[in-house]
Amino acid sequence: MLTLYDYPSSQNGWKVRVLLGLLGISYRRKDVALFAGESRSERFLRLNPVGAIPVIELQDGRTIAESNAILTYLAEGTRFLPDERYRRAKVMQWLFFEQYYVEPAIGSLRFWTLTGRLELNAGRMVESRRETGTRALAALERGLAGGSFLLGDFMTIADIAVYAYTHRAEDCGFAFGPCPRVAAWLDRVAAAIGPDYPVEPFTSDAQVG
Repeated sequence: MLTLYDYPSSQNGWKVRVLLGLLGISYRRKDVALFAGESRSERFLRLNPVGAIPVIELQDGRTIAESNAILTYLAEGTRFLPDERYRRAKVMQWLFFEQYYVEPAIGSLRFWTLTGRLELNAGRMVESRRETGTRALAALERGLAGGSFLLGDFMTIADIAVYAYTHRAEDCGFAFGPCPRVAAWLDRVAAAIGPDYPVEPFTSDAQVG
């Protein structure tokens, strides 16, 4: 059986849990105590040299890290990853967009806000992340001009990946009022995913102050 190494409050882990659930794949979940240093242990670093979650361990012991690489592996041969060359490349485009613009900006600001770290990172760093997040939402608004989902009329792993942190953007002060297409898309993705994947709050050991 596949094993998922996870941290409950991570949206990167959340997106993997969503796809596993939508595909009906059975798995074991092992939560990693990030703030107790477990991800930096020798054992965990053998699973992922970067020392980050999520990681999946296949039945034969091989591992895959990086959430969007995991999504791509799991979605192979399913409705969530097109076979056609161009459409597949467009999925990759949005996955790279998510990890370059959405997660570093919205993900970081959300983490800092919800764990009492925002003042520790005050100044140009916060301002820069907020500018990047605003640009990301504007780009997403433009990208959704052509259909109900990022690739048109059906949901792919691109939608799941981009949705993961985007739908929590209000947690750190972003507003969807200027982005009506994004707001409507969030509702469609939420309906397609269903209610079985709640977002878990940050654990007490993540808090500062």
